Amino acid sequence: MVLVSGSAVAGRSAFGTTPVTHQPSIHSRCANGVSACGGLASVVSRRSQQEWILRRSSQRAARSVNCTRAEAWNPPTVSDTKRAFYESFKKPIPPIYNTVIQELLVQQHLLRWNFTYKYDEVFALGFVSVFDQITEGLPGNGPSDIFNAYMTALQEDPEQYREDAKRMEEMARQLSDPSDLTPTTDGNEIQKLLGSIAERAKEDKFLYTKFFAIGLFRLLELTGAKDPKALETLVKSMNVKTESVNRDLTAYKGILSKLNAAKELMAELMAREKRKQEERKAEKEAASKAKETAEAKA
Repeated sequence: MVLVSGSAVAGRSAFGTTPVTHQPSIHSRCANGVSACGGLASVVSRRSQQEWILRRSSQRAARSVNCTRAEAWNPPTVSDTKRAFYESFKKPIPPIYNTVIQELLVQQHLLRWNFTYKYDEVFALGFVSVFDQITEGLPGNGPSDIFNAYMTALQEDPEQYREDAKRMEEMARQLSDPSDLTPTTDGNEIQKLLGSIAERAKEDKFLYTKFFAIGLFRLLELTGAKDPKALETLVKSMNVKTESVNRDLTAYKGILSKLNAAKELMAELMAREKRKQEERKAEKEAASKAKETAEAKA
């Protein structure tokens, strides 16, 4: 947060701060005028000093208010968020998943504690979509437990994220055309939501994030959009940069592609190790039977 001083420091008075003293003049007829000017300068000097004192007092008060605001906005550090996550979820996470989850946690921490951050349902839909695809393949309640610990560490409500994402998906599936997503103040519920976000973006009061971009893309998918231009049209109507959305979606797809490749490799390695264990077990059983047969013959 950038702190701005409550008042600017004014310049010196044109009259200065030192009273004008009476000095001998060659033209004695000007003596009275000089004396009068000296008296006026003394009055102005005293007034300037009083104004200066008032300005200094105002500046100190403004700094005090700003310092109070800075103390009030005291978000946790990245280390605090990570510590909170591990305190909530104490089970080991396979490295292939843990690396991506930790990167996401750091990125979302910076977004979550940005002074201009404001939660919305499109953001929730985008994040939930990313998280579910990343943690797909974890056994048991792993994904659900990690999600709850993740949200808690960020001081967010995991149930709200899930419920809002689910509701957005259900509403988007009922739409028959991408044009039903056009932001407006008098359309369906999604259009009204997008309309309010578009207005904030137009006024430069909206914090764009890659999760928001993914949320928009997901909405288009759910409406059955096939035309590549549908995304560009929607993005422009939201008053966000098309270049930023395309860049983030490309990066997102690249991460998923690498993660899927890593999952396939891990599955192949685990299958290979399982075969080796079965082969070793079979060899031991064969050796044990051979030994028993030899002992029986003896």
